Amino acid sequence: MNLYRTMQLIRASEEQLARCHARGLIHGACHTYVGQEAIATGVCAHLRANDAIFSTHRGHGHALAKGMPPAELFAELFGRATGCSRGRGGSMHLFSPEIGMMGTSGIVGPSILQAAGAGYSFAVQKTDQVAVAFFGDGATNNGAFHEGLNMASIWKLPVLFICENNQFATEVPFESAAGNANVAARAAAYGMTGVQLDGNDVTAISKAAEEAVARARRGEGPTLLECKTYRTRPHSEGMGDYTYRTREDVAAWRERCPIKRHRQTLLESGQATAAQLDSIDAEIAALVESVTAAAEAAPFPDPADATTHVYAPAHTVVEPSNTATRPLSFAAATLEALDREMALNPNIFVFGEGIGVRGGNFGTTVGLFAKYGAQRLRDTPIAERGFVGMACGAAMTGARPIVDFMFIDFINDAFGELVNQIAKMQYMSSGRLKMPVLLRGCVGIGHAAATHHSGSYHSIYSHIPGLRVVIPSTPYDAKGLFTHALRCDDPVLFLEPRELMAIKGPVPEDDYEIPFGKARILQQGDKATVVGIGHLAQRALTAAQGTGAEVIDPRTVSPLDTETILASLKKTGRLLIVDEAFAPCSLGAEIAAQMADIGFDYLDAPIRRINGAFAPTPYSPTLEPAVIPSQDQIAAAITALINE
Repeated sequence: MNLYRTMQLIRASEEQLARCHARGLIHGACHTYVGQEAIATGVCAHLRANDAIFSTHRGHGHALAKGMPPAELFAELFGRATGCSRGRGGSMHLFSPEIGMMGTSGIVGPSILQAAGAGYSFAVQKTDQVAVAFFGDGATNNGAFHEGLNMASIWKLPVLFICENNQFATEVPFESAAGNANVAARAAAYGMTGVQLDGNDVTAISKAAEEAVARARRGEGPTLLECKTYRTRPHSEGMGDYTYRTREDVAAWRERCPIKRHRQTLLESGQATAAQLDSIDAEIAALVESVTAAAEAAPFPDPADATTHVYAPAHTVVEPSNTATRPLSFAAATLEALDREMALNPNIFVFGEGIGVRGGNFGTTVGLFAKYGAQRLRDTPIAERGFVGMACGAAMTGARPIVDFMFIDFINDAFGELVNQIAKMQYMSSGRLKMPVLLRGCVGIGHAAATHHSGSYHSIYSHIPGLRVVIPSTPYDAKGLFTHALRCDDPVLFLEPRELMAIKGPVPEDDYEIPFGKARILQQGDKATVVGIGHLAQRALTAAQGTGAEVIDPRTVSPLDTETILASLKKTGRLLIVDEAFAPCSLGAEIAAQMADIGFDYLDAPIRRINGAFAPTPYSPTLEPAVIPSQDQIAAAITALINE
């Protein structure tokens, strides 16, 4: 009876939302779940409130089955302040972490990785919670499917992977897009249980889900359930439906309706009477009408809230309590900070390639494996999209993951997970989900590493709201900024200049933090302002000796400390920006634009920039130095600017 009630609630809600879309009450896309109700119903019937589900663009049914009040769903699609995502998400972005509804996504595949990450989080926190990923057949041809299932299997994570095979990825037939159209059979390749089910049989789905959930709670690993079904409404309301399938096919599948089928089962088995089921139908119809009216009457969000919750609230910063220092390398300084925090916070773990026994390519985790073990120092497959996406799900469910990606060129493979998911999660959930993910790795040229191990892409990532982007240039700053990153609730991209990893400098033994958005003046002066970024901050400092120029290291490029740069410009009247990254659309261009806007009256000469060449990094020892500014070039530019 409960299964029937849930399916009927989903069906009545979806049909009403389709009518509301036609009335113009829904302002964007509306992807209904009509025909697939048995899947969400059968699976969610065996989940607790603190079990986590991760869904797709077609997520209304999952939300309702997990316990979302219909009023919150309707209000969200109407764009109202009382919606589950406070009007920020609409049909494709539904968040209700209070009931374990961790979000739906308009991108294909991330639910698989996030559920795997949640499973890892539950393992680290030693709970018996379960994570569930709902996804369509189209996602099984996506790299996230392989990476997510593989890692969930090798670490025996408590995850259910639910493929809702409705036979079309938008309008592309699954059989024409898959070399192996039997999704459940693919489970064997990953060493996990796979079951193919009639997706319109809620009883069979409920039984299989019950067994899979129990297996996950016992620590026996993940399960893949393929539920073969059919959506009987268009991909999205208002779209044409009969260019890629026939009316006859849709009509035939409507006759296989999961609700009609379950109703017949209840009647024939004597578990319910027609009057009882009719009463449920009437009750739900009345409910849907009332929540529609309430949602239509609900207020729209205040436009002033459009930019809130991009970042988490700042925490109180710990200042150094003494000035005693000893020389430490850049890498050793961050290692000291990481070791301290891992001892204090058992929810911190590290993902990366070779960061376990080996201690990382640059010694970033040396000795930690012996202290904290394999679960917290997890050597991963070479699957950057996979473990970055998992870090997102882990952070959503209470862990504090660190991704050691070695070189920034590698993290570019996970650009979508970082930009579309991690950076937006706090905003889309109206601050109810925190995203304490720290992603670290090297940037910049050095050691003849050539083009796939020498990138400087901080300008690209500093363009993304929701991310903090940090580039220290001294061991002191590295430890303080890394500690701050380990304690804040924002995602942080911590970039370590390759050429500085071995340099030594004075670092306090005690605990301290450096807040983001506070530049450091490396050298006082009044002849010109030189802003050097990352590795070139130190090169600029050396080049500026004896010139009277003031040298500033921003330390973080998002947020950027424009106040310190402006205060220096007021004093010097001249500005030079030095950066290893390419000039077009770069951070240097942004600094120049901002200073031209707010500091124009203080300029005594045009703003000058020196950047790396607009070319990939070459290998040869005669070519590599030619693509970034040399110390002599910087010194000449400073002198020319002062004399201009």
